[in-house]
Amino acid sequence: MGEIMCAGVSHHPGFGYKDEAMADILRRALQSPRVPADWKNPENWPPQMLEEFGPEGEKATANAAIHREKVIGAYRKVRDEIAEFKPDFILIWGDDQYENFHEDIVPPFCIYIRDQFDTQPFVKPAGWAIGDPQNVWGEPRDKTFKTKGHAAAAKYLTRKLLEEGYAIPYSYTSLHHQGMAHAHMNTMLYLDYDREGFDIPVVHFHVNCYGSSVIRNRGGDNLDKADAEPDPPAPSPKLCFEVGAAVARILKESPWRVALIGSSSWSHAFLTPKHHYLYPDVEADRARFEDLRDGRFPTWKDLDLAQIEGAGQQELLNWVCLAGAMTELGLKPQVLDYSETYIFNSSKCSVVAKA
Repeated sequence: MGEIMCAGVSHHPGFGYKDEAMADILRRALQSPRVPADWKNPENWPPQMLEEFGPEGEKATANAAIHREKVIGAYRKVRDEIAEFKPDFILIWGDDQYENFHEDIVPPFCIYIRDQFDTQPFVKPAGWAIGDPQNVWGEPRDKTFKTKGHAAAAKYLTRKLLEEGYAIPYSYTSLHHQGMAHAHMNTMLYLDYDREGFDIPVVHFHVNCYGSSVIRNRGGDNLDKADAEPDPPAPSPKLCFEVGAAVARILKESPWRVALIGSSSWSHAFLTPKHHYLYPDVEADRARFEDLRDGRFPTWKDLDLAQIEGAGQQELLNWVCLAGAMTELGLKPQVLDYSETYIFNSSKCSVVAKA
């Protein structure tokens, strides 16, 4: 019989860059033509947002450092828990943000069956920042990270899911994006934030979180198609929850020790139209956090996509898979950190759950 632990983290790209660059996230958003002119005036912002940013943004860099210390501090605790657990591999539920899910095929999920991923995460400029900042580690832009996969476990899991009636797509290679997509790559980069080495194999379980906007937005602000007919939706929270539970059940019956990770921030400013794409739905995130803290996370399967998309919480679907797994295993998450923010695009949560 297998042994399983669970964890929830964020793969927010800002932590891969220095505080000054992370402080640019709101400044860059203010340059967007889809933000109404009156909302570019700080006098119209929520008081908490103005306080966090400060006059002329003078507090943003200092608050970026505080935000980083809390979230990466929690990542170090997650790493320690994983190291103590000694898993044979990690499975990460992460979204594909127009990286491999393109016009030629957009599956609801995809498991990658590979023994190695070669990724160059710093080659592409950080589009959310002003200028072209250097990564926080000072590593070369063309550095290639060689990350172990676990093809045998990925194939086993895919086979068992299909046998149980879950129509789960799989792939032996990448269609468009070489190496790991950002949700998975950033998760692995942050688990080794101090560059001490972290060579545990990983199984990549992609989730089409962006559903109705994956092609329209093409992974960013695609204003040319902003008014186009919505794409078909993401997989429902109910399906994500059930798939997460099935993964936990199957791997519990396997011969492996496994760490299951849901990776995402929650509401994203650039996905929240009711806030003019300027700040996330902090209240909706707080409600989901209270669900998690108080053991009500099994109710996430009853959320509907309109509710999730209205709050800019599309990536929460990665955590809904995790919620299904924790429910199936009877695990109660220990909250390591919950960091609300109005100016760094998204609130973040970090948890671990072990028997």
